[in-house]
Amino acid sequence: MTMSLSHPPVLGTPLSPSATRVMLLGSGELGKEVVIALQRLGVEVVAVDRYADAPGHQVAHRAHVIDMTDGKALRELIAREKPDLVVPEIEAIATPALVEMEKEGAARVIPTARAAWLTMNREGIRRLAAETLGLPTSPYRFAGSLAEMRAAIDGEDGQPGIGYPCFVKPVMSSSGKGQSKVDGPGEVEAAWDYAARGSRVDAGRVIVEGMIDFDYEITLLTVRARDVSGAIVTHFCDPIGHVQVAGDYVESWQPQPMSETALARAREIAKKVTDDLGGAGVFGVELFVKGDEVWFSEVSPRPHDTGLVTMASQHQSEFELHARAILGLPVDVSLRTPGASAVVYGGVEGKGLVFEGAAEALAVPGTDLRLFGKPESFLKRRMGVVVARASDVETARANAKLAASKVKPRLA
Repeated sequence: MTMSLSHPPVLGTPLSPSATRVMLLGSGELGKEVVIALQRLGVEVVAVDRYADAPGHQVAHRAHVIDMTDGKALRELIAREKPDLVVPEIEAIATPALVEMEKEGAARVIPTARAAWLTMNREGIRRLAAETLGLPTSPYRFAGSLAEMRAAIDGEDGQPGIGYPCFVKPVMSSSGKGQSKVDGPGEVEAAWDYAARGSRVDAGRVIVEGMIDFDYEITLLTVRARDVSGAIVTHFCDPIGHVQVAGDYVESWQPQPMSETALARAREIAKKVTDDLGGAGVFGVELFVKGDEVWFSEVSPRPHDTGLVTMASQHQSEFELHARAILGLPVDVSLRTPGASAVVYGGVEGKGLVFEGAAEALAVPGTDLRLFGKPESFLKRRMGVVVARASDVETARANAKLAASKVKPRLA
């Protein structure tokens, strides 16, 4: 490990003894863009995932396939590759092993091993936000069994429950997997079973959240990065609005209009939680907004799927911001133009898809298409995204959705 992460940073030459080496744990479509951003700064990148030929594998200098929830396997791979930085890009990782390695000085984890550990499941981060930091959140309970979940919703021993409607989510999942809305007692068991199937690691625990009456939800990309003096400074991208279906993002846009009071509150909440998590990099802070009121929902210490819009809307995308921030370089979070993104789903089950309609999609003004190159498709797996820029958000959204509708994945 030769990289100087003191100020100012010194960057090496990839595939040489002077290389600055970064290991990505998780190499999906977001990781792929981080790989590309790092390589543009001459960084040697090692991409790790649980399956072969993941999007990030296809562009990295080296690729590995391991079970990242296996602490021993993770520790062995980090010891073998000796990265300067270990960058978790997903939640399903043996974070206790990263915490141990960071304590031993054997790994430097982005943003910190503690942040990766706390945010790997909804329980850690919700308790930090609501109970430690006192941030406003939806009412919530945790449950470790179907009976506990019923009690959390219906109440017990004279204590009121969360009530209906409510949302049930596995404490650990990604891309909305396992999330459901429960409107009445007849739906509780199905929600528990669905949460157990959607969980990445701990299939036996869920969060039950009360419904908040909100106008819209946003992702506030919050960047902790060094300025020219070497001090950590917090920057905020313009708020990103998004639409989720069954907990999974389907479109996003930037900027989302907000009152000055709501924006100030959103930034205050985001700064509190990211200051506590520490380190450097991009944090995707999800918030609910109603008028001037703001509630904390979740935070990911990494680029966020809704932030794919920044590839069209910002001078530096969230991936470039992350790469610069973790390397100790200054960042620019300014908006270039209003923009939007719309997801292209697989729509079919199978391997080696072909995509028709790319020419028609790219004929829509101001659009760009990213096909992720995932080796296998599922009905609701994100296989690509359209990003669009325009003079206003409404036009960008309409064009992104129109272009995405032109892309037709099918079995070869």
